[in-house]
Amino acid sequence: MLLRFRGLMVERLEIESFLTLAEELHFGRTAERLLVSRARVSQTIRRLERRIGAPLFERTSRRVRLPPLGRRLHDDLEPGYRRIQEGVARAQAAAKGIEGVLRVGYLGAAAGEFVLDVTDAFTARHPGSEVQIRETQISDLLGPLRTGEVDVLVTQFPVDEPDLTRGPVVFSVPRMLAVPSGHPLAERESVSLEDLACDKVFACIGEVPVYWQEHNAPLRTPGGRPVERGRSAATLQETLALIGAGKGISPVGADVARRHTPRGVAYVPFTDAEPVEYGIVWRAAGETARVRAFVQAGTEAAAAAGDR
Repeated sequence: MLLRFRGLMVERLEIESFLTLAEELHFGRTAERLLVSRARVSQTIRRLERRIGAPLFERTSRRVRLPPLGRRLHDDLEPGYRRIQEGVARAQAAAKGIEGVLRVGYLGAAAGEFVLDVTDAFTARHPGSEVQIRETQISDLLGPLRTGEVDVLVTQFPVDEPDLTRGPVVFSVPRMLAVPSGHPLAERESVSLEDLACDKVFACIGEVPVYWQEHNAPLRTPGGRPVERGRSAATLQETLALIGAGKGISPVGADVARRHTPRGVAYVPFTDAEPVEYGIVWRAAGETARVRAFVQAGTEAAAAAGDR
């Protein structure tokens, strides 16, 4: 594509190469970002410099610098080129039905941090979109999805509901056992699932699927010993308060141990429990291009975090 600037015809690749090199000041990194060869970047910049009639970069074997002429051209071109990119992105989003408001729910602080990261990536990619975020509670685990209060939910698995679509696991954390600080298990370096039979394990009150509750707090240990249910709690804070008061124990994720250290509560890692997994869920009947775009952004964020 050719663009005309005051009678000068400039190719799109010339502008992209110039702006990217002005930012990176490195031919190799510029080539990687533009998905072209380093030689192609060099040829493109030389061609642009011939069109301009003067060097736009100062090159040595050790560094690349932007002289005053190059800086002035960058300051002139960058705002307009950014507006072109944003305009194209908005047009594409509108054509796909992505622009507009997306309501995203999350369960727990770790899920909230993940949602914030995905939201940044999603809104940068789709500038015409707005993400509204709200925290959900265990006591109404899937209710906000079903009532339409949120369009997408990042929550703790398992989720196996015929009216909901479950996406991939986006992150997981080790499972730990929260116990009263004076409890015999608090003196241990680790515990096993068999230790759940040593005390009452808290249940969740509210609209919580039975399979979800039994996955996180089973009724029997792997060896078949019964696990006694303790009092029901509606929130994590209530559960930790009861544990601190010596009323029982509860499996939790390591993210809870990092963020919540109430008086009287100790955390002991499991040696044999599966990690706590979080994933994205949405209504099967409410799937839209906007929802799919957010799920894609979340899946990409999870993959990128796994590569680090």
